[in-house]
Amino acid sequence: MELRALGSQGLTVSAEGLGCMGMSAFYGSTDETESLATIDRALELGVTLLDTAESYGPFRNEQLLGKALAGRREQAVVATKTGVEFTDDGTLVGHNGRPEYIRRSLERSLRHLDTDHVDLYYLHRVDPQVPVEESVGAMGELVAAGKVRYIGLSEVAPRTIRRAHAVHPVTAVQTEYSLFERGIEDDEDDGADGVMVTLDELGIGLVAYSPLGRGFLSGAITRPDDFAADDFRRTDPRFQGENFARNLAVVDEVRRIAAAKQVSPSQLALAWVLRRGAVAIPGTKRRRYLEENVAATAVTLTDEELAAIEAVAPRGIVSGDRYAPALMRTLNG
Repeated sequence: MELRALGSQGLTVSAEGLGCMGMSAFYGSTDETESLATIDRALELGVTLLDTAESYGPFRNEQLLGKALAGRREQAVVATKTGVEFTDDGTLVGHNGRPEYIRRSLERSLRHLDTDHVDLYYLHRVDPQVPVEESVGAMGELVAAGKVRYIGLSEVAPRTIRRAHAVHPVTAVQTEYSLFERGIEDDEDDGADGVMVTLDELGIGLVAYSPLGRGFLSGAITRPDDFAADDFRRTDPRFQGENFARNLAVVDEVRRIAAAKQVSPSQLALAWVLRRGAVAIPGTKRRRYLEENVAATAVTLTDEELAAIEAVAPRGIVSGDRYAPALMRTLNG
């Protein structure tokens, strides 16, 4: 497994991490035994970055990861998130980026993860009622206290990144990035730099979640009814009606290029994200998909293949918004 510097503050992680969310929430049924075995296998294959959040469950995913890492915490780079408030019984309250909540939620995460520190602590979503400087200032205090090693942001605009980084060095920004979602490549409408340019300038690492377009780019999804009744993708605009048909046509083209290269569509899509310099964190709750995904780190793409991919999946090709309207409003632009 290739190791990469994530940002310029000294954190090193595997080029491909593991998104653990689906092991506990949002993607249908769960199986703790298989999830634990999947984390075991990830560590065996050299995957070090394990991504969770207190909102995944809530709390169940952090607790699962804590159980998986018992007795071998040092083998993993644990990333978790704050900024979405829950009561201790798991009731959602809403955004909360206030320093007192960040400190309180970190202590709760440490208990659930059964550890004395978090390697990478993200502000999951920016609280529109709290200046990002206040939230990041509190996170910086946690670094000074030794409870957090590095801090990150999730789903933030370039201006927000700059404001936060001026308060405390930001190591990573996590955002959706894939052949289907390339918005961070774009410049802002007023001509200011986009997210990727901003990250490069400031020496901040990019962590790409949903690098397989929420599974669409795996080629395994052929109809909306493939999803379980409680799978949140049933409400995702990209999986609805005409959007689904248009996006499936793009996946068919990606599948064609992958077949010519004798790799799976997932491996082609992941190799593309890795080639763009991001650390990818595809989520899975099964060992067989993990092994397929990790094999993508050995796939190299020629300039001709990159051009062929660009021809069938250019920026803006995807149909439909990333989320339903309520969730779209939680993004920082």
